[in-house]
Amino acid sequence: MTCSPVSAFNKILVTGSNGVVGRHFCSRYGGIPLVDLRGRVDVRDPQRVSAAIASLLPDAVVHLAAQSSVAASFEDPRTTFEINFLGTFNLLQALAQSGFQGTLLYVGSADVYGRTAGSELPTKETQPLRPRSPYAVSKVAAEALCYQWSQQQNFRVVLARPFNQIGPGQRTRFAVADFALQIARIAKGKQEPSLITGDLDVTRDFTDVRDAVRACRMLLEKGENGEIYNLCSGEERSLRSIVDRLLQIEGIQVELKIDPSRLRPAEQRRGVGDPTKLQSHTGWTPEIDFQATLQDILTEAKEIA
Repeated sequence: MTCSPVSAFNKILVTGSNGVVGRHFCSRYGGIPLVDLRGRVDVRDPQRVSAAIASLLPDAVVHLAAQSSVAASFEDPRTTFEINFLGTFNLLQALAQSGFQGTLLYVGSADVYGRTAGSELPTKETQPLRPRSPYAVSKVAAEALCYQWSQQQNFRVVLARPFNQIGPGQRTRFAVADFALQIARIAKGKQEPSLITGDLDVTRDFTDVRDAVRACRMLLEKGENGEIYNLCSGEERSLRSIVDRLLQIEGIQVELKIDPSRLRPAEQRRGVGDPTKLQSHTGWTPEIDFQATLQDILTEAKEIA
């Protein structure tokens, strides 16, 4: 079915509002967490999801709730599918039952692309999907579900595939936040001048989380029903270059020590996305300078080191 984009929303519901993207989105755009009288709602609970939707009656939804750890998805694939696929089904069903006629933005992952050859870079939305983890498979399945519902409901469904996101507020299980915290601790004399790393020569496409939430808002307003958009910068950066810039900002020198447990032999060596479709449909471009992003991450790390 054909649904026209909407230019404004009064009440935006955000699932997964406790994650870094959700927190930034709610802070900037006044998004409402998915809650009911008993507090935060687990998307695996269809009754509570339906009750919360019926009570809140949003006119737009940003669906971020997910089990997002690839490692955890191998350890417990069933829970990953229950959250990422069935949780999405529960949300879609609750919206339909409530008479929702707004826009749902499903935020997936570029992990659905899987291993990509250098000749296929930058990755476009038309790239074949080669999921290599239960997490990625759950995201492919949820995307397919969202597309199906976009074709048969009276509300718009827009899909985003974010590449790597960094910025203040990110947990240190992510590489750049971890590097920044280690550097901050070294600078304060709380850690020996050795930076523990994995493979620094892989490349990735990084977007500041604050630019990413702006892209999400613009996709709510201007994204086309049933369409998928890469959410990325289009810039390929190595982890080594990021470590070098963080050390330059802090003005220290360290020894780099590779931790074998952080190496992933089957890891994608290079990664960069093509943001052309996102930019042409919404007018979005990154606004935050990458040096400023790293400075903000390091400033926050120094506060908690």
